[in-house]
Amino acid sequence: MAGRGKAIGAGAAKKATSRSSKAGLQFPVGRIARFLKYLAAEVLELAGNAARDNKKTRIVPRHIQLAVRNDEELSRLLGTVTIASGGVMPNIHNLLLPKKAGGGSAKAVAGDED
Repeated sequence: MAGRGKAIGAGAAKKATSRSSKAGLQFPVGRIARFLKYLAAEVLELAGNAARDNKKTRIVPRHIQLAVRNDEELSRLLGTVTIASGGVMPNIHNLLLPKKAGGGSAKAVAGDED
């Protein structure tokens, strides 16, 4: 029955090796895994909110783009990242927006009398 079960002399326990040493890394693999899980959950939540704002039930790359670019910290972290099929952020220059009429004109006239 050679070759089956425990090998002869396998009674000695192996020394535990960390995942970091197995991968040949200096930083803790478990901590990076926890952070990546948190980061994915954060992006998923924000993208889900963006999809719901657009009355959609499925998250598409456009929703991920809107979620990441509207969040200050994620935008800084993923600033140089290009999201495929993400599109661009909507932006209308202030000079192109229509001017507000109404309450502001009375204050402007009162200021000209001085």
